[in-house]
Amino acid sequence: MKKFVAALAVVPLVFSLAACGSSSNGNGNNKKVTIGVVGTEKANDVLKEEAAKQGIDIEYQEFTDYNQPNPSVESGDTDLNRFQHIAYLANYNVNSGKDLQIVGSTNIYPMALFSQKHKKVDEIPQDGTVAIPNDPVNEARAILLLKAQNLVTLKSDVHSPTHDDIDTEKSKVKVTTVDASQTVVSLDSVDASVINNTFLADAGLNPSDALAQDDPNNPDARRYVNLFVAQKDKVDDETYKKVVEIFHTQPVQDAVKEDSKNTAVEVNLSQDELKQALQKEESALRKYNRHVHECTR
Repeated sequence: MKKFVAALAVVPLVFSLAACGSSSNGNGNNKKVTIGVVGTEKANDVLKEEAAKQGIDIEYQEFTDYNQPNPSVESGDTDLNRFQHIAYLANYNVNSGKDLQIVGSTNIYPMALFSQKHKKVDEIPQDGTVAIPNDPVNEARAILLLKAQNLVTLKSDVHSPTHDDIDTEKSKVKVTTVDASQTVVSLDSVDASVINNTFLADAGLNPSDALAQDDPNNPDARRYVNLFVAQKDKVDDETYKKVVEIFHTQPVQDAVKEDSKNTAVEVNLSQDELKQALQKEESALRKYNRHVHECTR
């Protein structure tokens, strides 16, 4: 999910833009496309510049909250958004009853474990405290990272674990959930924090200082591929597809590398592959939701 503005102490600000479809004109005969993003980054500027060379006028609507870009696409206020991965989109679709779809993939941004008190994972003490994001998708990803590092044990093998799935008696550390933007702030008061790649640059953190991170090359990591997303009936819009194509050009990818401090891994999957991955994720989530419902009746 790239890139969330420094939400450490930011007053929410949303820029109001008129709804514009790709068929509308921008500068001269340019096609105009509005893209919802979370925060600012150099890659957005480079994408806009490169798209203009090919007759596409990109306008950004900048959000400070992960909950805003998808409803904006649903309402038609923006044509596309670029901030989320497959797991997040699946969670949104299943729990909101919507059906946003994928135009194209972008990159994977690893999630990592950082500490200001310890230099190695095994230095984190018994009953130490680790902060993780509290939104459902990043919470699950963070818990799976901690599980891989033998810091937590789960009560059972679940697709998207929550804090309640952690076996506290068998786990080495205590896990506390906070807003994703507060995982950085929490570093001062906990033994370690699992932090989204999104916040590293704003917080002045060096990816090489991470105690551990998930592996973006693992096939199981496909659910964390970031995306361009649109309304279902517009995913084959040729202008939208062209925007995705331009995103994968060298100038834009160089900017992505710079923004992510060389941690982003480019992923250029076909729409069919992305659709199948989304369907798989949505199916697993619905199955999990049914199981939870049955167990609580």
